[in-house]
Amino acid sequence: MNLPTVAQHQPNCTGPQLGTWKLQSFTDEDLATGEKTDLFGAHPSGYLSYGPDCRMSAILLKEGRRTPETLVPTDAERVDLYNGLIAYAGTYSIEGDKVSHHIEASWNQSWTGTTQVRQFRIDGNCLYIRTLPAKNPMTGKQSSAVLVWVKVE
Repeated sequence: MNLPTVAQHQPNCTGPQLGTWKLQSFTDEDLATGEKTDLFGAHPSGYLSYGPDCRMSAILLKEGRRTPETLVPTDAERVDLYNGLIAYAGTYSIEGDKVSHHIEASWNQSWTGTTQVRQFRIDGNCLYIRTLPAKNPMTGKQSSAVLVWVKVE
């Protein structure tokens, strides 16, 4: 039996966003009060990767996360670790100054299957991303965050 050959369309993304970026800062602004907060501390860590196959992944970690006392964290330790984490992966698309993250897997299941749209610009080896006004998944408040990333060379 001869099965028809179907050429699969492989998406191709190009541009200066390609590669891996290291998180430098993550500042959230409460839109009701104008108050700015470094929710993950003054020195958060994390990485953002954009591939030529239009796939992306992001992990952001709060400064000073505590190591559990044993290999298996207690419930309280798990909550603390979870509260200092944002992680997701999926595909991405770019239109003008906006990048859309089409989330397929996420630390917060309510983000899985959603599209998170961000404004972005690249200046030299820095990537600046601003979230559009929305409810912050960490605080529940209407906010917008600015994240600064530096290209990993």
